[in-house]
Amino acid sequence: MTDSEALYTHLASGTTTVCRCWAVVRKDGQTYGFTDHDTDLEFDGLVFAAGTGLTANALEQSTGLSVDNTEALGALSSAAVTETDIQAGRFDSAAVKAWLVNWANTSERVLQFNGSFGEITRAVGGFRAELRGLTEALNQPQGRVYQSSCSAVLGGAGCGFDMTSLGYSTEVTVESIDDEKLFSFSALEGFDDRWFEGGRVVVLSGSAQGLVGVVKNDRLSSDGRTIELWESLRAEIAVGDQIRIEAGCDRRVDTCRLKFDNYLNFQGFPHIPGEDWLTSYPLSSDLNEGGSMNSSISGESA
Repeated sequence: MTDSEALYTHLASGTTTVCRCWAVVRKDGQTYGFTDHDTDLEFDGLVFAAGTGLTANALEQSTGLSVDNTEALGALSSAAVTETDIQAGRFDSAAVKAWLVNWANTSERVLQFNGSFGEITRAVGGFRAELRGLTEALNQPQGRVYQSSCSAVLGGAGCGFDMTSLGYSTEVTVESIDDEKLFSFSALEGFDDRWFEGGRVVVLSGSAQGLVGVVKNDRLSSDGRTIELWESLRAEIAVGDQIRIEAGCDRRVDTCRLKFDNYLNFQGFPHIPGEDWLTSYPLSSDLNEGGSMNSSISGESA
């Protein structure tokens, strides 16, 4: 008899001892277990803590490809989910599993939900999290896009560039920080002006450890270097914290070839004709022998 069959047999008995358990795995690998039972439970190597105040609304499930969804409500506590972690985005898109469990015999259980956190909002003394099913991924664009710029993520599988290569990242100590997004350094030389634009700032220590920001501006001057992020990091960064700054890529073929020497892995189509070329049409007053179009394409190829 399978675990689920044993649970169904228990439910058919008329006298039940069931509760719900949730496992939450954040993107940084931190794993949490919750249950609405009044004592802790354990199975699959994870302890599901009681007294966390986590509950769930009725789950909407359907056949086909429509998205399963529900909501989870929870209380904020220093031992489990904290307001600081929610504000920092540490629980964004975390993987979630939910079981119906016989608390008198935890081997009798059935998996009711498998998905991820969607939008998370803070409530009075707690939080409200949207739960999204596995079919939510079908709402995302699939496959490659035919465009002139590169579609790969710098350093990712499609790109293949090693971001640990000498000259493409540096680890420094925060000297000055404003609004959690404007970093100033008295001396950060050895890199060209705008070298880090489009790159990342990864926080290595402090209360914001693990958070990542995208570089908007990188300016080198006689007074030092200023690096500005597109958005403020959602946790406090203090002077003395360690960060890693990584070089950026604007996804152009020339940047891939000259800055990273990675042209063979370029994932764009730089010679696709532009919109002006596609919408052009011949005029009787012009010399219609294709010269200007041919020269523009050959110029790109060169």
